[in-house]
Amino acid sequence: MKDSKNSAAPSLLDYPRPSVAVDTAVLTVAEGSVCVLLVRRAEDHQHGKWALPGTFLRERETLADAVLRCLREKAGISGRVPRQLQVFDEPGRDDRGWVLSVAHVDVVPLGALREALESDGVRLASVIGEPELIAGLPYGHADIVAKAVEWLQAAYAEEPDPGALLDGPFTLKDLRELHEAVAGAPLMRDTFRRFMEPKLAGTGQMSDGTRGRPSRLWVRGELAAG
Repeated sequence: MKDSKNSAAPSLLDYPRPSVAVDTAVLTVAEGSVCVLLVRRAEDHQHGKWALPGTFLRERETLADAVLRCLREKAGISGRVPRQLQVFDEPGRDDRGWVLSVAHVDVVPLGALREALESDGVRLASVIGEPELIAGLPYGHADIVAKAVEWLQAAYAEEPDPGALLDGPFTLKDLRELHEAVAGAPLMRDTFRRFMEPKLAGTGQMSDGTRGRPSRLWVRGELAAG
């Protein structure tokens, strides 16, 4: 006869439990460079240092609710729907202890961040232009930024401005310059046009010529269909 004490299923309390955090890479393009939004830490031993907006999951709180709460309270951003990027589970990634980070990413037009950036505790950092700052982010946040930029570049390699960073109708030159900023490299003009033009819809209007000769204005195809 089996000993019921020894054969009982282990309790959840018998297993070590990591803390769960959510960290969000809010990406935009400013001055021809992919930038990520950082907030100044106001707690723990990293007080005063820059980091991604992040927080620990509260009891009975969903990941999505934790992300929205963090962006609202730490960065002054609301009305967004960040998407889940990846779980970062390297045991030594956080010097505070065993912390799993469920990283999220959002792509936000620069104009939508103006109000948030008025705070002294919020800033943009150029991913290419400020490599030392990015590399020195605490809690493994540099790895999250790298993965978020990789995701962004993959998205922009397939579709015209999927993050809707351009405000209103645009010329093909505007679109190419944005994609070059995301890719971090120049793109062949004719190749880019042939690939992207079928995914666009013409507006029937022309640019005003303030940036060179007047050119056709376009919108993303799904916008025209809607």
